[in-house]
Amino acid sequence: MLDLPLHFQHRAAAAGVSEPWLLVLMHGVGSNEADLFGLAPWIPPQFHVLSLRAPLALGPGAWAWFPFGVAPDGRRVIDAAQERRSRDTLTHTLELAARQLGLPSSRVVAGGFSQGGIMALSLLLTQPQILQAALVLHGRLLPEALPQQAEPPALAGRSLWLSHGLQDEVLPSSFTAAIAEHVRALPLSLQMAGFPGGHTIGEAELRAVVDWLQRLSAPA
Repeated sequence: MLDLPLHFQHRAAAAGVSEPWLLVLMHGVGSNEADLFGLAPWIPPQFHVLSLRAPLALGPGAWAWFPFGVAPDGRRVIDAAQERRSRDTLTHTLELAARQLGLPSSRVVAGGFSQGGIMALSLLLTQPQILQAALVLHGRLLPEALPQQAEPPALAGRSLWLSHGLQDEVLPSSFTAAIAEHVRALPLSLQMAGFPGGHTIGEAELRAVVDWLQRLSAPA
C-alpha cells in the first residue's frame, strides 16, 4: 500500500513483470487525479500507473499545481513560490513511490497534460536524478524553473516526449517548439509530434504515446 503526501489513484503493474516501471501522471488546471487515470487501461502492463492530485484547491473537484495569469502584453505570469513548493512535493512523492514500489529511478517516468506537463518537464530539467524520462502533453517551458536547471551532464541518457494539438489555442504548438529549441542543446533523447485537434488528448496521440512508452521500457 503506497503512503504518499499527495492524493492519488494507482494501477499496479501486471503480476509477474520482472522489472516493472512507474508512470506518474499529473493533471491540468481545474482537474483532478481521476482525469488522467482514465488512460490507465491503455498504458503498457509493465507500468505502475500513479495519477496524482495537485495540492492547490480551486473548487469542488478542481485542483492546480500553481496559480497563473496572463499579463496585458500576453506574458504568462505564475506564482513562482507555489510552483516551487509543488515541484518539491512532487520530487519527494516520486522518490517515495519508487522506493515503496522497489524501483530504481532509471525506471520512473513523469508525465502530464497542460500544467501537469509543465511540471513533468520542470522535474526532468531540475531533478533528473529521480527519473528516466518525461512525457509532456500540450505543455510549455517554465522560465521560472530554469535557474534551477541541472548541469547538462546530469541529463545524459534521459528521454523526453513532446506532443501538442495542431489546433490547440490554449497552449499552441509554438510552446512545444520552444521546449524543443531549449532541450536540443542538452544530452537528451527527444521525440516530438503534433496531432490534429485542440487542447485535448486524441486517439492518435494516445497511440503514439503508448508506443513511445513501450520502446522506452523495452529490455536493453
